Amino acid sequence: MESELTHAVTLLVGQLAVILVVAKLCGEVFERYLRQPGVLGELIGGVIIGPHLLGGVPLFGLGPLFPSPLESSSQGAASIPISPELYAVAQVAAVVLLFMAGLETDLQQFFRYGGAAVLVAVGGVALPFFLGAAISVGFGISSSLIDPSALFVGAILTATSVGITARVLGDLRRLATPEGVTILAAAVIDDVLGILVMTVVVGLGVGGSVTATEVGLVAVKAIGFWLTLTLGGILLSRRISDLLSSLRSDGASLAMAVAMAFGAAALAQAFGLALIIGAYSVGLALSTTKIAEDLERPLGGLYQVLVPVFFVVMGMLVDLRAMQGVLAFGLVVTLLAIVGKIAGCGLPALLVGFNGYGALRVGLGMLPRGEVALIVAGVGLSSGVITGSLFGVAVMMTLVTTLLAPLLLVPAFRLGGEGTRRPGAGQTIASGPAGGHRLMQNS
Repeated sequence: MESELTHAVTLLVGQLAVILVVAKLCGEVFERYLRQPGVLGELIGGVIIGPHLLGGVPLFGLGPLFPSPLESSSQGAASIPISPELYAVAQVAAVVLLFMAGLETDLQQFFRYGGAAVLVAVGGVALPFFLGAAISVGFGISSSLIDPSALFVGAILTATSVGITARVLGDLRRLATPEGVTILAAAVIDDVLGILVMTVVVGLGVGGSVTATEVGLVAVKAIGFWLTLTLGGILLSRRISDLLSSLRSDGASLAMAVAMAFGAAALAQAFGLALIIGAYSVGLALSTTKIAEDLERPLGGLYQVLVPVFFVVMGMLVDLRAMQGVLAFGLVVTLLAIVGKIAGCGLPALLVGFNGYGALRVGLGMLPRGEVALIVAGVGLSSGVITGSLFGVAVMMTLVTTLLAPLLLVPAFRLGGEGTRRPGAGQTIASGPAGGHRLMQNS
């Protein structure tokens, strides 16, 4: 037992060493030479060293550096080709990423664009879901729109992985813009809606039925927890800030703040939401307090080390071989996944005060599916509702949307000026200490 534990720890720290080197080198190449976001290099670096490519090749008789664990019968296991330990470290990194994003979000903007975010999220779930179900019927894969396989394809397309967008917005110093705030708020609501969709789809696909009461209980549980956590955190934020500021031992305030983010993330997961939702809510609650800026510099160091691990690991989830034999259907699904998010989120954004540039940025920001779509697909695969070929389609769609988002989002923000139709709503972004930023209203 001890030798197995020692081996697991040794392998994990070796993996992290390789991941950090690959992340920084690939990020450097993409930023310096290709003039592309560093996160894109981290994602592609993950694909290259993942268990499906170089990471699965035995080294010097010691076995592969990133061995794929044996398939498990648990739901979603088929979609995670890396060790639970490495996946856990990546999720911790995602918590740090969204906690930082919450700290850098302007709370007044968040409330101001909350209504817009609801419409954006609903459109970003409804249209992709319909398009995914319809195309599976059109290709003869499903017999009707209510066929479980059609519903699962639709559910896969509704997913949004906001971690990539949050990273790009942070690098561009656009988290506190109307578009940035709307995207992050919509992603939170999208997660709640996604939980409801999954409840219905899994119930129909596995059990054959699902009651309105079951859906209602899930909705009340998820929405109630998120509102309680966010509003409660905001009401108590000043007291929390004063308490953290009163700590005198070295690093105590940072450790306590991160502990709060981890605790909220764990509670969010327990209530059926994503870990990152809890972390973002805590960061958002503290964003207006005096402790926020004090946390940004020390948190920035932790961010630079941990967050690249998340994006490299996301790249490792991609299996290019799973796309073989499903290219035609996969390309169509991928195109509809892109159109569904851009139109489903962009058109409602136009209706609530964004101009064409702003609506496009919002749509592109909701584009990446990331590990969320893979986990949804894994549930369908492990339950027998979808086939291995349909899982390959999900992999293709996830890869393309995840890589396209930073490629398209960066030029979308650099062109076109303001994203709202209201004249004189200009804002300037001031750089903060650790690469963070604060929204400074023009006087």
